[in-house]
Amino acid sequence: MRPLEGFIVVALEQVIAGPFATRQLAELGARVIKIERPGEGDPARAYDRTVKGLSSHFVWVNRSKESLALDLKQPAAREVLEKLLARADVFLQNLAPGAAERLGLGAAELRKRNPRLVWCGISGYGPAGPYARKKAYDLLVQCEAGLLSVTGTPESPAKAGIPAADIAAGMYAFSSILAALIRRERSGEGATIDVTMLEALGEWMGFPAYFTAYGGTAPPRSGAYHATIVPYGPFHAGDGGTVFLSVQNEREFARFCDVVLKNASLKSDPRFSSGPTRQQNRDAMHAEIERVFSALSSDEVVARLDAAEIANARLNDLGEFWRHPQLKARGRWAAVGSPAGDIDALKPPFNLDGMEPRMDAVPDVGQHSRAVLAELGYPDADIARLAAAGVI
Repeated sequence: MRPLEGFIVVALEQVIAGPFATRQLAELGARVIKIERPGEGDPARAYDRTVKGLSSHFVWVNRSKESLALDLKQPAAREVLEKLLARADVFLQNLAPGAAERLGLGAAELRKRNPRLVWCGISGYGPAGPYARKKAYDLLVQCEAGLLSVTGTPESPAKAGIPAADIAAGMYAFSSILAALIRRERSGEGATIDVTMLEALGEWMGFPAYFTAYGGTAPPRSGAYHATIVPYGPFHAGDGGTVFLSVQNEREFARFCDVVLKNASLKSDPRFSSGPTRQQNRDAMHAEIERVFSALSSDEVVARLDAAEIANARLNDLGEFWRHPQLKARGRWAAVGSPAGDIDALKPPFNLDGMEPRMDAVPDVGQHSRAVLAELGYPDADIARLAAAGVI
């Protein structure tokens, strides 16, 4: 039995943050009913057409859900949603600021009708404060949280290549909902959860924020190198390959000098005798490494690093990641259904003994509308009437 079997999650969600949270609830066994606009559905469905004609964004975060199409501008659709919410354990929404309240779906109103409901709202900046009504998208929140200021090269800031703010908010919504359900089992009371993208990503910005607030200057943008730890980053081998490595402490640095660079004198060189001095003499440290690596192949560099027990990695592109031998060896891939046929999907990273995560299909828009309405007691004639009116 999966841990969340029997729980019903109703999600008025879109794009990444909300769907990422609820997909994980579904994988733990919850029944997730995703509310979408009739016809077009979640806007993320139209972001690209790269996965057998489907959107890579959408298939990533929406497997194992049921899609219920509802035009919430129509009273009949809101009536359907009210019946569904009366049965729900969790309601999650990540609409534009104030939209849920205008639809009568705010926390106070829904929890008054269903005191055991766990209500979760995800927003850019929260329901109060000077940014409460400000629209928020991933890149813009990365800017507000300072992520771009520490990412990139000295000449140019860069955004993260993945939607870091959305993912952070989705993860904190997921974990907060789990905590609220545990508390409800003990107290019988529901919960109101307020997750913001700014605060979620802000938590992830802890190291550079502390470094700046108490050190007086921000960590420098260092490209693929670490801002404060040296050596930590990419180095070129003689065959043109790139090997990343990380030296975390003085014991490792001693082994790095002895086994990898084969130059024990560097351990006592005052330029490299501690982490701070290596940071101050970054260019000189890198020159010593490149001088040795330039005479070696990538395989030889990795062999020396492994012999010295120095952490290292090759620079994979996404195709190489997709074919990664470690993922294959651990059986991390599964086939899931979709409107375009089976597609490959990574299993979720939580590995609970004795449990296989749910890996069901990615739904088409409104695929489950008629079944859900029938379950709510609507006769076939009424369902047909609602469909003809564009309610579903």
